[in-house]
Amino acid sequence: MADLLTDEEFNQFRKIIYDASGITFSETNRSILDSRLKERLREKNIEKVQDYYALITSDQGEFKTFLDSITTNLTRFFRNQPHFDALINYVIPHLIEEKKASGDRKIRIWSAGCSTGEEPYTIAMLLKDKLPAPFTFEIIASDISLKSLMVGQQGFYADSRIAGIPQNYLATYFNKGEGGYQVKPDLMKTIRFDYHNLRNDSGARNLDIVFCRNVLIYFDEAAQKATIDRFWTSMAKHSYLFIGHSESLFGMDTKFEFLKTQWACLYEKKE
Repeated sequence: MADLLTDEEFNQFRKIIYDASGITFSETNRSILDSRLKERLREKNIEKVQDYYALITSDQGEFKTFLDSITTNLTRFFRNQPHFDALINYVIPHLIEEKKASGDRKIRIWSAGCSTGEEPYTIAMLLKDKLPAPFTFEIIASDISLKSLMVGQQGFYADSRIAGIPQNYLATYFNKGEGGYQVKPDLMKTIRFDYHNLRNDSGARNLDIVFCRNVLIYFDEAAQKATIDRFWTSMAKHSYLFIGHSESLFGMDTKFEFLKTQWACLYEKKE
């Protein structure tokens, strides 16, 4: 099948995508952009690529829908279990000890690039189960995909999507429904889903933990550095950053320190 985009059009589209989101398209993933554009042209009954380009530059709603379509939302509950083992066995105990001294009893978490919500709900289940009283927590879950955020906000997952959730957690935090499972309100209220583009400052401050896994791989070096610097600004003086197991800050000019625990590797902010 012939490519939809000419080289000139490809450069035009990847520039507007990069400028808006930091997501980088190269020759290796050009076919993804091509196929998503074909879907949008078919959906909008538009024949010419340039007509669609004119639409997304004049209609912010369609542009957000377009960004939704090119975002890969691969996720699942308890994905990369060693990260959650490090969270419960290392990060949380260290934060509790520090917060006891300061009088602060709340742990603040950001799930950046949360996709359809499996990651923040996984974190919430673990903290509900493991965090001792009187400590509480709050989770901000953000993504650039409005469609994905709606799934997370609704909290309903088909039977095929709940693989990996321990049976005791499934019974405690979900209600069985037709064709799937509904997250119970008590767990849902611990998470605030919010549209956010990582190209911008979230406005959040004093975060204890940031999860941003398998997102940086879509950014070029400059966008990665800018994103990591914004995380630093948003985080508390002593806090922890989780990134994807295939991602690394090695070679990047950053203030984060590499931290190797017996469960997983992560990064630490210490001021």
